Amino acid sequence: MTVQNYSDFADLAHVYLEDSFVLDITENADSVSFSIEAVLTRQHPYYHTATPGEQYCYVDADLVIDGATEIRWIERINRAYTDASGETDLGNIDSMVYNNDHYEIAGDWGQVHIYTTHTPHLTLK
Repeated sequence: MTVQNYSDFADLAHVYLEDSFVLDITENADSVSFSIEAVLTRQHPYYHTATPGEQYCYVDADLVIDGATEIRWIERINRAYTDASGETDLGNIDSMVYNNDHYEIAGDWGQVHIYTTHTPHLTLK
């Protein structure tokens, strides 16, 4: 069994998903895209100091996993959270691992298994 943590993938090596906010999830026939406010670590080439009132360096991004042969939702939760500034999100990505032939991704919004051999890619907006 081969299990890889999300940080083992080049596009996510310097991203901290556990404190990134999921804004939207889009599912197509062969892909799942998470629109997120991504937390970048100091090692990321686009890192900048946190803006006043923020704890981290946040950037808008799309986390895409494509080439899926199967997308299996284990649980879906339709709940939005509102922060102190009035912005809403779907919560965080609490865990993301690649387990043999699929990604197992879970968070406040649910849990999904995405079967693919493609690596995830993160596109900053």
